[in-house]
Amino acid sequence: MDFEEIIKSIPIEPYYLDLEYRQAIYCNDCRDVLPHIPDKSIDLLLTDPPYGIEYQSAWRTEWQRKNKITGDNSFPLWLFDFHPRRATFVWCRWDILPLLPMPKSFIVWDKLRHSMGDLNHEYGRQWEAIAFYPEAEHQFINRPIDIIRAPCVPACDLIHPNEKPPEVVGILLRHNVGDIILDPFLGSGTTAYCAKKLGRKCIGIEIEKRYCEIAAKRLSQSVMKLEV
Repeated sequence: MDFEEIIKSIPIEPYYLDLEYRQAIYCNDCRDVLPHIPDKSIDLLLTDPPYGIEYQSAWRTEWQRKNKITGDNSFPLWLFDFHPRRATFVWCRWDILPLLPMPKSFIVWDKLRHSMGDLNHEYGRQWEAIAFYPEAEHQFINRPIDIIRAPCVPACDLIHPNEKPPEVVGILLRHNVGDIILDPFLGSGTTAYCAKKLGRKCIGIEIEKRYCEIAAKRLSQSVMKLEV
């Protein structure tokens, strides 16, 4: 099934649709969109869902602080009911691991600097992770290692409170075969942005209109090679 056929199967008007580069954004709760996407029609599912921790970025500094993420009161385990054709990548934290199905690999993103947290009784956390679930048709383009080192987006530059850097998302996509990408928690559009730069097709779903608008503007930019 190609990109256009998937779009036609979804009885919801896209917020943004680019048929030339095969990019679509839906401004909806992903639970209203996912049931309409045919099984195994997506190659790679790559997403950064709410961790269920009611996270607030840069809460110590009022001028940098971002609003809390919608739906961040529980981890969306129902996400694993959707099966792509090749692989699933789900961002998570160490304390989410007991809730998750056992991944085939656990990819560590070293952010190169640690967060604040409990300064008296907690080691400075310098990493987040991606749980990797390959399907039968998964293929590597080049077999990668399970550590990615790239700086996080500085708090003063964040567009979304849980924004991931394009360098990391680009590496995840670049090493895996997959023409059509799905991100059910698109946020400010990094997955779609990287997919377009790498010549992949992408369907993104985001519940908050303000982030859909940011993602649409990012996708409207001219196409340039993504260096990862």
